Amino acid sequence: MADLLKLLNSEQQKAVTHTDGPLLIVAGAGTGKTTVISQRIGYLIQEVGCRPEEILALTFTDKAAGEMEARVDQLLPYGYVDLWISTFHSFAERILQAHALEIGLSGDFKLLNTTSQWLLIRRHLDKLALDYYRPLGNPTKFVHALIKHFSRAKDENISPSEYLNYAENLKMNSDSTEFVKTMIDEAARKQLSKKELKEVLSQEINKQLEVADAYHVYQQLLLDNNFLDFGDLINYTLKLFQQRKNLLARYRTQFKYILVDEFQDTNYAQYELLKLLAAPNNNLTVVGDDDQSIYKFRGASIANILQFKKDFPRSQEVFLTTNYRNRQNILDLSYVFIQQNNPERLEVKLAAEKKLCKKLSAATSGLAEILHLHGQTAADEAGLVAKKIINLYNQSQENSWSDFAILVRANSSADIFTYVLNQARIPFNFVASKGLYSKDIVLDILAYLKLLDNYHEGPALYRVLSWPLWQLSQAEVVNFNYWAKRKGQSLYEILRQAAVWPEISASTQKKAANVLGLIEKHSQLAKDKKTTEIIQAFLADTGYLKELTSADTAVNREKLNYLNQFYKKVGAFEKENQTALLKDFMELMELELAAGEEGGLQKNWEEEGPDTVKIMTIHAAKGLEFKYVFIVNLVDKRFPSIGKNDPIELPAKLIKEAIPDGDIHLQEERRLMYVAMTRAKQGLYLTSAADYGGARDKKLSRFLTELSQYGLELSKESRPAEKDNSKNEPMPSRPVIKEKAVLPAKFSFTQIKAFESCPYQYRFAHILKVPTKGNKNFSFGKTMHATLQQFFQLINTRRGSAQASLFGEKQQLKTSPDELLKIYQKCFIDDWYASRREKEEYYEKGREALKEFYQKHSGSWPVALYLEHPFNLKIKGQKQSYSLFGVVDRIDRLGEGLKIVDYKTGQPKTKLTAEEKEQLLIYQLAAQAVLKEPVKELAFYYLENNQEVSFLGSAKELDNLQVKIIGTIEEIKRGEFPPKPSQLCHYCDFRDICDYREN
Repeated sequence: MADLLKLLNSEQQKAVTHTDGPLLIVAGAGTGKTTVISQRIGYLIQEVGCRPEEILALTFTDKAAGEMEARVDQLLPYGYVDLWISTFHSFAERILQAHALEIGLSGDFKLLNTTSQWLLIRRHLDKLALDYYRPLGNPTKFVHALIKHFSRAKDENISPSEYLNYAENLKMNSDSTEFVKTMIDEAARKQLSKKELKEVLSQEINKQLEVADAYHVYQQLLLDNNFLDFGDLINYTLKLFQQRKNLLARYRTQFKYILVDEFQDTNYAQYELLKLLAAPNNNLTVVGDDDQSIYKFRGASIANILQFKKDFPRSQEVFLTTNYRNRQNILDLSYVFIQQNNPERLEVKLAAEKKLCKKLSAATSGLAEILHLHGQTAADEAGLVAKKIINLYNQSQENSWSDFAILVRANSSADIFTYVLNQARIPFNFVASKGLYSKDIVLDILAYLKLLDNYHEGPALYRVLSWPLWQLSQAEVVNFNYWAKRKGQSLYEILRQAAVWPEISASTQKKAANVLGLIEKHSQLAKDKKTTEIIQAFLADTGYLKELTSADTAVNREKLNYLNQFYKKVGAFEKENQTALLKDFMELMELELAAGEEGGLQKNWEEEGPDTVKIMTIHAAKGLEFKYVFIVNLVDKRFPSIGKNDPIELPAKLIKEAIPDGDIHLQEERRLMYVAMTRAKQGLYLTSAADYGGARDKKLSRFLTELSQYGLELSKESRPAEKDNSKNEPMPSRPVIKEKAVLPAKFSFTQIKAFESCPYQYRFAHILKVPTKGNKNFSFGKTMHATLQQFFQLINTRRGSAQASLFGEKQQLKTSPDELLKIYQKCFIDDWYASRREKEEYYEKGREALKEFYQKHSGSWPVALYLEHPFNLKIKGQKQSYSLFGVVDRIDRLGEGLKIVDYKTGQPKTKLTAEEKEQLLIYQLAAQAVLKEPVKELAFYYLENNQEVSFLGSAKELDNLQVKIIGTIEEIKRGEFPPKPSQLCHYCDFRDICDYREN
């Protein structure tokens, strides 16, 4: 740790080594705030002596949390068992899952996204009693506006009862002068007669009552259906700690230190939760930059970072101003630009007290290229960007495509850039948070599934026939469609008649018959099989999956990624609706599309993506950096965008956060531009065009005009007298790209064993991540694990409650077999059983095993210290350390040491081979390294006969295993996955798409 501290500058060292009390770290762009937070966590663990679970670190995105955890992982030499590094919502969800019953909620609640909220309200629209906000022509027109409104209320921690009281008080005080001033501004009042004024006031009151009542009904709908939305996670956790002081005291004791990244993005409710949890010691470190607050639309309150000094007047302050990312001229231009937001900036607010100067100093020498590029049309602008990227790429062998980013203000602006980069053969990745349902592979699957429900879905069948898989030419497909229209029949009927048409060749008839046969086969499956099983059959029988996995290209990997995400969505639907069939899922899809849902997209931030130019919104680029950044569409009304008020505004009287003065929207847009500019390390390119397809040419963005006053030279082509000839210039050539496999950043026992069995199988499972069929054994195993986890949690809760009485007598720990079986019934997963009879047989087998388990242990329950507990173990190779992660079923207290238990639902064994012991030996290594306690016993517990097979790894066995694991990981790192056919091929999940399988 001392060596690492030497690498930090003095202000960073001060932040890392701060001990007790509140700390405000104002961290400018590129000043190493993530490094500071990560090293502060490492310092608290290694130097102050905190356990990892005694530190709570919160941020706002899974990406940021993952990056922070990865950095802390590198700092801790032995790994860890439990790190509380997460988003605010994940933290709150974890707390509520453990303690929801304390405030009358169920711990197995379902979390709703915006689309699920829309569907819930749509189903119960009549209960909301809407009038003003329910137009007759489109009853659901305002549903999204209501959802956003309810979310804003929860950001401010406004309860439905509080909102109702406010609305009812309005009605009671409608005659007061203050009320009239609050509801209608002076200019409007002067234009109204007394009668009109009274009517307007009555209408406003009724609107407020209607919204308040709708909020109350919506919240009750959530409770009635065991649902929570994201705002509920924070508010109910806040309520839990406010009402249950014993739990608050427990977590205050556990979390000795709290750290918050991106503090400027917290909302009012989140800040209240922080203050409550941090008291009374207030070991609260917040890191932020008011100039990078860009999430007002999500409820972020910039006032929080301004308020921190008032709430904690004795807080220490550290200002990080040494920038390790950008060249100095980018920093200087960005600084004078953001000062246009004065005086509503922290720098100005603290100027009198601390003389804070947020002007950043570059640690790197040299100047960046800063250019304005202007095209006549949007296509010209995109062409200029593509040419500049190729020229920069060709300038140095050190440049890679991932050094470039094109930042758009809105996703809709990206289309022309994706088109032009594709034409220029520049590899790119459009990084978006939405759009899964518009991806080709998902559209293909949905089209096929539609046919199974209705053969006569013409557009769907046309798409399916156009797949290259069938080897039907475009002319043949068009011909089928022509005859369908001419005959007035469905495309499906024409396909069925193909066999009797002499004009159609025998080869085409055979292809058509193949398509029809598969549709009919899978239609039969759709009558009683789940959608995931149908998708699996479709992928295998059509050859679609084999085609996708035949070549390891960036395009195929991307398609497989989208396939995985869609498959998980279908699986999640089936988990929530266990009797649902294909028609039920397709009905959901229709409703989601009607709600405007585009399908969420996820990215695995732990793994480095392919070498591509990134196209993304500025919001998505927050926290990232690139050598060269293009900020595009810098014209009037595009960036800065036009400010829009919320369709249903929150009453000012209810808002608890402090609202800054001035043009709030323009200030936020300027901060967004500042964030975009400070992503660039060596090159910043600001682009625009005159013609975007409207009736008039666009004016340059006011931001370009402001920047030109501070030294930015505007492109000559942006002057009306000059003609742009960029479209006539040829696109420069670009080199051929050699694609590389994307390797995992972390490894697990499952991955290690998969590679040892067959590297080619490993490629399918962990590189391409091909979705696999479930199986009954997996369903049954998950059921038994979940049942025992919840039962031991119940035992631990009661053990904690069975404290000594006033007379020193211990209460008896009471449990019953019925409680265990009730948990089992709730946890039972009924997926992937071949028949109802087989499912019932397994269900009964589980019941009998659990009965015997209860009888065997009743009265002497093990003291389970950890249940389903994750770990991250560091294993040191010759050149680097590798992270090995996993989850331990149970760790018991055994005398002065630990006993590690792993449940097995497979065939019981009396003697274990060396390879069969490896899983528990890894757990032994992890427990000894991270928990710092001796392991006394390892046990596989076979639930089928309730027998244990115990052993303990010797030092030699543990050393040999580490050597073996390191060797396997280093083989994986080479990126070569040759096939290894064996008898195991008969049981491989990927047998049907593998050309090397042993028959």
